[in-house]
Amino acid sequence: MIMTPGGLADEVARLAAAAGCDPHRVTDLGAVREQWNHAPLLLLDIEAATANAGAGLPRRDGVVIVSADGDPNTWRCAVAVGAQHVAVLPDAETWLVGALADASQAPADPGRVLAVLGGRGGSGASVFATAVAVAVAESGRHAMLVDCDALGGGLDLALGAENTDGLRWSGLALGGGRVPASALHAALPTPHLGSRGGLTVLSYGRSDYGRDGPEPDGVAVRTVCGAGRRAGETVVCDVPRHPCEPGTAALESADLVVLVVPAEVRACAAAATVAARVLRYGVALQLVVRGPAPGGITPSDVSRALDLPLLAAMRPQPGLAGALDRGAVPGRSRGPLATAARQVLAVLDGSGRSRGGAA
Repeated sequence: MIMTPGGLADEVARLAAAAGCDPHRVTDLGAVREQWNHAPLLLLDIEAATANAGAGLPRRDGVVIVSADGDPNTWRCAVAVGAQHVAVLPDAETWLVGALADASQAPADPGRVLAVLGGRGGSGASVFATAVAVAVAESGRHAMLVDCDALGGGLDLALGAENTDGLRWSGLALGGGRVPASALHAALPTPHLGSRGGLTVLSYGRSDYGRDGPEPDGVAVRTVCGAGRRAGETVVCDVPRHPCEPGTAALESADLVVLVVPAEVRACAAAATVAARVLRYGVALQLVVRGPAPGGITPSDVSRALDLPLLAAMRPQPGLAGALDRGAVPGRSRGPLATAARQVLAVLDGSGRSRGGAA
Protein backbone atom coordinates (compact mmCIF):
# COMPACT_ATOMS: atom_id res chain seq x y z
CA MET A 1 0.00 0.00 0.00
CA ILE A 2 1.49 3.34 -1.04
CA MET A 3 -0.41 6.15 0.61
CA THR A 4 0.12 9.59 2.05
CA PRO A 5 -0.88 10.04 5.70
CA GLY A 6 -4.54 10.64 6.36
CA GLY A 7 -7.93 9.11 6.91
CA LEU A 8 -8.03 7.23 3.59
CA ALA A 9 -4.96 5.18 4.52
CA ASP A 10 -6.60 4.28 7.82
CA GLU A 11 -9.77 3.26 6.01
CA VAL A 12 -7.82 1.00 3.64
CA ALA A 13 -6.01 -0.52 6.62
CA ARG A 14 -9.41 -1.36 8.13
CA LEU A 15 -10.49 -3.08 4.93
CA ALA A 16 -7.17 -4.96 4.78
CA ALA A 17 -7.81 -6.28 8.29
CA ALA A 18 -11.24 -7.47 7.17
CA ALA A 19 -9.53 -9.28 4.28
CA GLY A 20 -7.09 -10.96 6.66
CA CYS A 21 -3.95 -9.39 5.22
CA ASP A 22 -1.29 -7.11 6.64
CA PRO A 23 -0.35 -4.48 4.03
CA HIS A 24 3.07 -2.86 3.91
CA ARG A 25 2.68 0.91 3.94
CA VAL A 26 5.30 3.14 2.31
CA THR A 27 5.35 6.91 1.89
CA ASP A 28 8.58 7.84 0.07
CA LEU A 29 9.63 7.34 -3.55
CA GLY A 30 12.70 5.24 -2.72
CA ALA A 31 10.58 2.68 -0.89
CA VAL A 32 8.08 2.75 -3.73
CA ARG A 33 10.80 1.78 -6.21
CA GLU A 34 11.81 -1.17 -4.02
CA GLN A 35 8.24 -2.50 -3.87
CA TRP A 36 7.03 -1.62 -7.35
CA ASN A 37 7.98 -4.82 -9.17
CA HIS A 38 7.43 -7.25 -6.30
CA ALA A 39 4.20 -6.40 -4.46
CA PRO A 40 1.24 -8.45 -5.76
CA LEU A 41 -1.06 -5.44 -5.34
CA LEU A 42 -0.26 -1.72 -5.19
CA LEU A 43 -2.82 0.69 -3.72
CA LEU A 44 -2.23 4.39 -4.37
CA ASP A 45 -4.20 7.39 -3.22
CA ILE A 46 -4.46 10.42 -5.48
CA GLU A 47 -1.39 12.15 -3.99
CA ALA A 48 0.77 9.05 -4.30
CA ALA A 49 -0.47 8.42 -7.85
CA THR A 50 0.36 11.99 -8.87
CA ALA A 51 3.86 11.72 -7.41
CA ASN A 52 4.56 8.37 -9.05
CA ALA A 53 3.14 9.20 -12.47
CA GLY A 54 6.28 11.16 -13.34
CA ALA A 55 8.77 8.93 -11.57
CA GLY A 56 9.61 6.80 -14.63
CA LEU A 57 8.39 3.57 -13.04
CA PRO A 58 7.48 0.78 -15.50
CA ARG A 59 3.85 -0.10 -16.21
CA ARG A 60 2.67 -3.20 -14.40
CA ASP A 61 -0.49 -5.06 -13.49
CA GLY A 62 -2.11 -4.89 -10.07
CA VAL A 63 -2.09 -1.10 -9.58
CA VAL A 64 -5.25 0.34 -8.00
CA ILE A 65 -6.08 3.98 -7.25
CA VAL A 66 -8.18 4.37 -4.10
CA SER A 67 -10.33 7.47 -3.82
CA ALA A 68 -12.97 8.81 -1.46
CA ASP A 69 -14.81 10.67 -4.21
CA GLY A 70 -15.35 10.65 -7.95
CA ASP A 71 -13.05 13.56 -8.70
CA PRO A 72 -12.27 13.49 -12.46
CA ASN A 73 -8.61 14.09 -11.60
CA THR A 74 -8.55 10.60 -10.09
CA TRP A 75 -9.22 9.06 -13.49
CA ARG A 76 -6.59 11.20 -15.16
CA CYS A 77 -4.04 10.02 -12.59
CA ALA A 78 -5.12 6.41 -13.17
CA VAL A 79 -4.31 6.75 -16.86
CA ALA A 80 -0.99 8.48 -16.15
CA VAL A 81 0.24 5.82 -13.74
CA GLY A 82 -1.22 2.87 -15.69
CA ALA A 83 -3.65 1.75 -12.99
CA GLN A 84 -5.94 -1.17 -13.77
CA HIS A 85 -8.72 -0.09 -11.41
CA VAL A 86 -10.08 2.91 -9.55
CA ALA A 87 -11.78 1.97 -6.28
CA VAL A 88 -14.07 4.73 -5.03
CA LEU A 89 -14.96 4.23 -1.37
CA PRO A 90 -17.31 3.37 0.21
CA ASP A 91 -19.02 1.90 -2.89
CA ALA A 92 -16.01 -0.28 -3.78
CA GLU A 93 -15.40 -1.64 -0.27
CA THR A 94 -16.60 -5.15 -1.07
CA TRP A 95 -14.49 -5.32 -4.23
CA LEU A 96 -11.41 -3.99 -2.45
CA VAL A 97 -11.72 -6.49 0.42
CA GLY A 98 -11.87 -9.29 -2.13
CA ALA A 99 -8.90 -7.85 -4.01
CA LEU A 100 -6.83 -7.64 -0.85
CA ALA A 101 -7.78 -11.18 0.18
CA ASP A 102 -6.82 -12.54 -3.23
CA ALA A 103 -3.51 -10.67 -3.20
CA SER A 104 -2.58 -12.06 0.19
CA GLN A 105 -3.18 -15.60 -1.07
CA ALA A 106 -1.79 -15.15 -4.57
CA PRO A 107 0.57 -17.97 -5.61
CA ALA A 108 4.02 -17.21 -6.95
CA ASP A 109 2.95 -18.57 -10.36
CA PRO A 110 -0.55 -17.56 -11.52
CA GLY A 111 -2.81 -20.17 -13.01
CA ARG A 112 -3.48 -20.77 -16.69
CA VAL A 113 -6.67 -21.22 -18.70
CA LEU A 114 -6.83 -23.52 -21.73
CA ALA A 115 -9.79 -23.77 -24.11
CA VAL A 116 -10.14 -26.86 -26.31
CA LEU A 117 -12.57 -27.22 -29.19
CA GLY A 118 -12.97 -29.44 -32.22
CA GLY A 119 -12.56 -28.56 -35.86
CA ARG A 120 -15.56 -30.75 -36.69
CA GLY A 121 -18.03 -32.94 -34.84
CA GLY A 122 -16.48 -36.06 -33.38
CA SER A 123 -12.94 -34.71 -33.50
CA GLY A 124 -12.18 -35.92 -29.98
CA ALA A 125 -11.84 -32.47 -28.39
CA SER A 126 -13.64 -33.43 -25.17
CA VAL A 127 -11.44 -36.49 -24.74
CA PHE A 128 -8.37 -34.37 -25.41
CA ALA A 129 -9.43 -31.67 -22.92
CA THR A 130 -9.88 -34.38 -20.30
CA ALA A 131 -6.45 -35.84 -21.09
CA VAL A 132 -4.80 -32.44 -20.59
CA ALA A 133 -6.52 -32.03 -17.21
CA VAL A 134 -5.32 -35.52 -16.23
CA ALA A 135 -1.79 -34.56 -17.30
CA VAL A 136 -1.96 -31.58 -14.94
CA ALA A 137 -3.00 -33.83 -12.04
CA GLU A 138 -0.29 -36.36 -12.81
CA SER A 139 2.29 -33.55 -12.76
CA GLY A 140 1.40 -32.96 -9.10
CA ARG A 141 -0.77 -29.86 -9.57
CA HIS A 142 -4.50 -29.20 -9.47
CA ALA A 143 -6.71 -28.92 -12.55
CA MET A 144 -10.27 -27.77 -13.00
CA LEU A 145 -12.04 -29.32 -15.98
CA VAL A 146 -14.96 -27.12 -17.06
CA ASP A 147 -17.72 -28.36 -19.36
CA CYS A 148 -18.97 -25.53 -21.62
CA ASP A 149 -20.91 -27.77 -24.00
CA ALA A 150 -24.53 -28.29 -22.98
CA LEU A 151 -24.95 -30.96 -25.67
CA GLY A 152 -21.74 -32.86 -25.02
CA GLY A 153 -23.10 -35.61 -22.77
CA GLY A 154 -21.31 -34.47 -19.60
CA LEU A 155 -17.58 -34.46 -18.96
CA ASP A 156 -18.02 -36.34 -15.70
CA LEU A 157 -18.67 -39.41 -17.88
CA ALA A 158 -15.25 -38.99 -19.50
CA LEU A 159 -13.68 -39.36 -16.06
CA GLY A 160 -15.94 -42.15 -14.86
CA ALA A 161 -17.27 -39.70 -12.26
CA GLU A 162 -20.96 -39.72 -13.18
CA ASN A 163 -21.79 -41.21 -9.77
CA THR A 164 -19.31 -39.10 -7.80
CA ASP A 165 -20.93 -36.78 -5.30
CA GLY A 166 -20.85 -33.08 -6.05
CA LEU A 167 -22.74 -30.37 -7.86
CA ARG A 168 -23.18 -30.02 -11.59
CA TRP A 169 -23.91 -26.77 -13.42
CA SER A 170 -27.63 -26.97 -12.62
CA GLY A 171 -26.95 -26.94 -8.89
CA LEU A 172 -24.27 -24.26 -8.85
CA ALA A 173 -25.26 -20.62 -8.34
CA LEU A 174 -22.48 -18.25 -9.38
CA GLY A 175 -22.96 -14.52 -9.68
CA GLY A 176 -20.49 -11.90 -10.75
CA GLY A 177 -18.48 -11.95 -7.53
CA ARG A 178 -15.33 -13.83 -6.57
CA VAL A 179 -15.35 -17.40 -5.36
CA PRO A 180 -12.34 -19.19 -3.87
CA ALA A 181 -11.09 -22.26 -5.70
CA SER A 182 -11.23 -24.17 -2.42
CA ALA A 183 -15.00 -23.63 -2.30
CA LEU A 184 -15.35 -25.10 -5.79
CA HIS A 185 -13.22 -28.09 -4.83
CA ALA A 186 -15.51 -28.73 -1.86
CA ALA A 187 -18.72 -28.41 -3.89
CA LEU A 188 -17.82 -30.17 -7.15
CA PRO A 189 -16.91 -33.78 -7.98
CA THR A 190 -13.23 -34.53 -7.45
CA PRO A 191 -12.68 -38.06 -8.79
CA HIS A 192 -9.85 -40.05 -7.25
CA LEU A 193 -7.26 -40.63 -9.94
CA GLY A 194 -4.42 -41.90 -7.80
CA SER A 195 -2.22 -39.10 -9.09
CA ARG A 196 0.03 -36.72 -7.18
CA GLY A 197 -2.22 -33.75 -7.90
CA GLY A 198 -5.98 -33.28 -8.05
CA LEU A 199 -8.73 -32.76 -10.58
CA THR A 200 -12.10 -31.09 -10.03
CA VAL A 201 -14.75 -31.33 -12.74
CA LEU A 202 -17.64 -28.95 -13.38
CA SER A 203 -19.96 -30.76 -15.74
CA TYR A 204 -23.46 -30.74 -17.10
CA GLY A 205 -25.52 -33.58 -15.64
CA ARG A 206 -27.77 -35.84 -17.65
CA SER A 207 -30.83 -34.23 -16.01
CA ASP A 208 -29.67 -30.81 -17.24
CA TYR A 209 -30.46 -31.52 -20.89
CA GLY A 210 -33.74 -30.11 -22.07
CA ARG A 211 -34.56 -28.55 -18.71
CA ASP A 212 -36.33 -25.20 -18.56
CA GLY A 213 -34.05 -23.61 -15.97
CA PRO A 214 -31.26 -21.15 -16.77
CA GLU A 215 -28.01 -22.49 -18.15
CA PRO A 216 -24.60 -21.21 -17.04
CA ASP A 217 -23.79 -17.87 -18.57
CA GLY A 218 -20.53 -16.14 -19.40
CA VAL A 219 -20.30 -14.60 -15.95
CA ALA A 220 -20.35 -18.03 -14.30
CA VAL A 221 -17.62 -19.37 -16.59
CA ARG A 222 -15.44 -16.30 -16.02
CA THR A 223 -15.95 -16.67 -12.27
CA VAL A 224 -14.71 -20.27 -12.35
CA CYS A 225 -11.75 -19.43 -14.60
CA GLY A 226 -10.82 -16.51 -12.37
CA ALA A 227 -10.96 -18.67 -9.24
CA GLY A 228 -8.63 -21.24 -10.75
CA ARG A 229 -6.23 -18.61 -12.08
CA ARG A 230 -5.99 -16.81 -8.73
CA ALA A 231 -5.30 -20.13 -6.99
CA GLY A 232 -2.45 -20.95 -9.39
CA GLU A 233 -4.35 -23.85 -10.93
CA THR A 234 -4.85 -24.95 -14.54
CA VAL A 235 -8.38 -24.54 -15.87
CA VAL A 236 -9.22 -26.63 -18.94
CA CYS A 237 -12.46 -25.67 -20.72
CA ASP A 238 -14.18 -27.99 -23.19
CA VAL A 239 -15.75 -25.55 -25.66
CA PRO A 240 -18.39 -26.42 -28.29
CA ARG A 241 -17.90 -25.49 -31.95
CA HIS A 242 -21.20 -23.60 -32.07
CA PRO A 243 -21.29 -20.08 -30.59
CA CYS A 244 -22.70 -19.91 -27.06
CA GLU A 245 -22.20 -17.63 -24.10
CA PRO A 246 -20.26 -20.09 -21.89
CA GLY A 247 -17.98 -21.01 -24.79
CA THR A 248 -17.32 -17.39 -25.68
CA ALA A 249 -16.43 -16.60 -22.07
CA ALA A 250 -13.98 -19.51 -22.00
CA LEU A 251 -12.33 -18.36 -25.23
CA GLU A 252 -12.00 -14.79 -23.96
CA SER A 253 -10.50 -16.03 -20.66
CA ALA A 254 -8.00 -18.43 -22.24
CA ASP A 255 -4.24 -18.03 -22.37
CA LEU A 256 -4.19 -20.64 -25.14
CA VAL A 257 -6.85 -22.15 -27.41
CA VAL A 258 -6.31 -25.55 -29.03
CA LEU A 259 -8.23 -26.67 -32.10
CA VAL A 260 -8.34 -30.47 -32.50
CA VAL A 261 -8.58 -31.43 -36.18
CA PRO A 262 -8.62 -34.94 -37.69
CA ALA A 263 -6.30 -35.31 -40.69
CA GLU A 264 -9.12 -35.35 -43.24
CA VAL A 265 -10.14 -33.02 -46.08
CA ARG A 266 -13.68 -32.36 -44.81
CA ALA A 267 -12.38 -31.85 -41.27
CA CYS A 268 -9.99 -29.18 -42.57
CA ALA A 269 -12.83 -27.44 -44.40
CA ALA A 270 -14.99 -27.43 -41.28
CA ALA A 271 -12.08 -26.35 -39.08
CA ALA A 272 -11.40 -23.33 -41.30
CA THR A 273 -14.84 -21.95 -40.44
CA VAL A 274 -14.39 -22.64 -36.73
CA ALA A 275 -10.91 -21.08 -36.70
CA ALA A 276 -12.12 -17.92 -38.44
CA ARG A 277 -14.78 -17.43 -35.76
CA VAL A 278 -12.45 -18.15 -32.86
CA LEU A 279 -9.72 -15.84 -34.11
CA ARG A 280 -12.14 -12.92 -33.93
CA TYR A 281 -11.69 -13.06 -30.15
CA GLY A 282 -8.00 -12.25 -30.49
CA VAL A 283 -6.90 -15.54 -28.94
CA ALA A 284 -3.68 -17.52 -29.33
CA LEU A 285 -4.94 -20.44 -31.45
CA GLN A 286 -2.85 -23.53 -32.21
CA LEU A 287 -3.51 -26.94 -33.75
CA VAL A 288 -3.53 -30.50 -32.54
CA VAL A 289 -3.86 -32.78 -35.57
CA ARG A 290 -5.22 -36.24 -34.90
CA GLY A 291 -4.64 -39.33 -36.99
CA PRO A 292 -5.33 -41.58 -38.75
CA ALA A 293 -5.01 -39.88 -42.15
CA PRO A 294 -6.95 -42.07 -44.62
CA GLY A 295 -5.92 -39.91 -47.59
CA GLY A 296 -2.33 -39.42 -46.55
CA ILE A 297 -2.80 -35.83 -45.32
CA THR A 298 0.05 -34.85 -43.01
CA PRO A 299 -0.18 -32.61 -39.93
CA SER A 300 1.91 -30.04 -41.81
CA ASP A 301 -0.64 -30.10 -44.64
CA VAL A 302 -3.40 -29.28 -42.14
CA SER A 303 -1.32 -26.52 -40.59
CA ARG A 304 -0.68 -24.91 -43.97
CA ALA A 305 -4.29 -25.26 -45.06
CA LEU A 306 -5.56 -23.50 -41.93
CA ASP A 307 -2.60 -21.12 -41.60
CA LEU A 308 -2.27 -22.03 -37.94
CA PRO A 309 0.77 -23.20 -35.95
CA LEU A 310 1.00 -26.93 -35.30
CA LEU A 311 1.34 -27.60 -31.58
CA ALA A 312 1.13 -31.40 -31.61
CA ALA A 313 0.52 -34.27 -34.03
CA MET A 314 -1.23 -37.25 -32.46
CA ARG A 315 -0.86 -40.70 -33.96
CA PRO A 316 -3.81 -43.10 -33.74
CA GLN A 317 -4.09 -44.83 -30.37
CA PRO A 318 -5.27 -48.43 -30.85
CA GLY A 319 -8.20 -49.43 -28.68
CA LEU A 320 -8.88 -45.92 -27.38
CA ALA A 321 -12.61 -45.84 -28.21
CA GLY A 322 -13.23 -49.18 -26.53
CA ALA A 323 -11.18 -48.21 -23.49
CA LEU A 324 -13.21 -45.03 -23.07
CA ASP A 325 -16.48 -46.97 -23.27
CA ARG A 326 -15.16 -49.26 -20.53
CA GLY A 327 -14.54 -46.26 -18.28
CA ALA A 328 -10.80 -45.77 -18.77
CA VAL A 329 -9.70 -42.22 -17.93
CA PRO A 330 -8.23 -40.47 -21.02
CA GLY A 331 -4.51 -39.85 -20.81
CA ARG A 332 -3.82 -42.13 -17.84
CA SER A 333 -1.95 -44.74 -19.83
CA ARG A 334 1.06 -44.19 -22.04
CA GLY A 335 0.30 -43.51 -25.66
CA PRO A 336 -0.15 -40.80 -28.28
CA LEU A 337 -3.03 -39.13 -26.41
CA ALA A 338 -1.06 -38.67 -23.18
CA THR A 339 2.02 -37.55 -25.10
CA ALA A 340 0.10 -34.88 -27.04
CA ALA A 341 -1.63 -33.72 -23.85
CA ARG A 342 1.74 -33.20 -22.16
CA GLN A 343 2.98 -31.26 -25.19
CA VAL A 344 0.02 -28.89 -24.96
CA LEU A 345 0.50 -28.51 -21.22
CA ALA A 346 4.16 -27.58 -21.69
CA VAL A 347 3.20 -24.82 -24.14
CA LEU A 348 0.38 -23.62 -21.88
CA ASP A 349 2.72 -23.38 -18.90
CA GLY A 350 4.93 -21.03 -20.86
CA SER A 351 2.11 -18.98 -22.36
CA GLY A 352 0.62 -17.24 -19.32
CA ARG A 353 0.16 -13.57 -19.80
CA SER A 354 1.69 -11.21 -17.29
CA ARG A 355 -0.98 -10.76 -14.65
CA GLY A 356 -0.54 -8.88 -11.46
CA GLY A 357 -2.25 -9.58 -8.21
CA ALA A 358 -5.29 -7.59 -8.63
CA ALA A 359 -6.84 -9.27 -6.31
